[in-house]
Amino acid sequence: MSEIIYGMHAMQGMLARSPERILDVYLLKNRDDKRLNSLVSDIESLGLPVKLVDKKWLDEQTSNGVHQGIVARIKEGRNYHENDLPDLLSQHLEPLILILDGVTDPHNLGACIRTADAAGVNFIIVPKDKSAPLNATAKKVACGAAESVPVIRVTNLARTLRMLKEEYQIWLVGTAGEADHSIYQSRLSGKLAIIMGAEGEGMRRLTKEHCDELVSIPMSGFVSSLNVSVATGICLFEVVRQKSKTI
Repeated sequence: MSEIIYGMHAMQGMLARSPERILDVYLLKNRDDKRLNSLVSDIESLGLPVKLVDKKWLDEQTSNGVHQGIVARIKEGRNYHENDLPDLLSQHLEPLILILDGVTDPHNLGACIRTADAAGVNFIIVPKDKSAPLNATAKKVACGAAESVPVIRVTNLARTLRMLKEEYQIWLVGTAGEADHSIYQSRLSGKLAIIMGAEGEGMRRLTKEHCDELVSIPMSGFVSSLNVSVATGICLFEVVRQKSKTI
C-alpha cells in the first residue's frame, strides 16, 4: 500500500526521518526555485527517481492542494491503535499527551500535530470516529511533524481516558469555556494529558466527565473562542513554561 505526501516541509520531514519509505518523487517541470532545487539535490543524492510532470497532474493528485511543485508516493506509514498505548506509555516517565476530541478538519489536525511536536508531546490520541484523517493535507500542514509524533486512533475515547487515569495515573486536563479557573491558574506537571474539544461544540459530555480538571483560556475581545490549533498551542506551551521552571 502507498500514500501521497506533498509540499516542501512534508518532503523534508520524510527525507529526514524515513527516506526508505519514498517510492517516487514527482516534480513540476520548468520550475526554478532555490529551495526546491536544494530539496531535489537531496532526493537525487539518495538515488531516488524524480519524474517531471505538469501542474495539472500535480493539482489532480493533491485535489488542488498547495503542493509547491513537489509530490511523492510513499509506503504507507504505521497506523497506531489503542493496543500500542502500553508500549508508548512505558517509554516515558512523565508522558505529555494531547487528546483531540472531535477535530474533523485535516488542516486543524495537521496544525495541532505541528504544535505538539514543537511542545514535546509524546503522542496524540484521537477517537476513531468523528476525527480528521491523517491524510496528505494534514501531513503537509504538519510540516514533517506527522512522521515524529504518533497519532493513536481509539475506538472508545471514554474507555481510554479511564485507562489512562486508573492504570497510569495520568492527570486529565480538559479545556472548557465554563471552567472556574484558567489554564494559567492550573498546576501542569507530572504525567499529563491535555484534552481539546471541537471548535464551537467543545468536548463531548462523556469526555468532559472523565476529566480530572477543567480549565479555560481567558478571552478579552469580542470573539468567544479560538481556532483549536491556536488554543492547543496556548495550552501546550503553558505546560512547557511551567515545566521549564521546575528544571
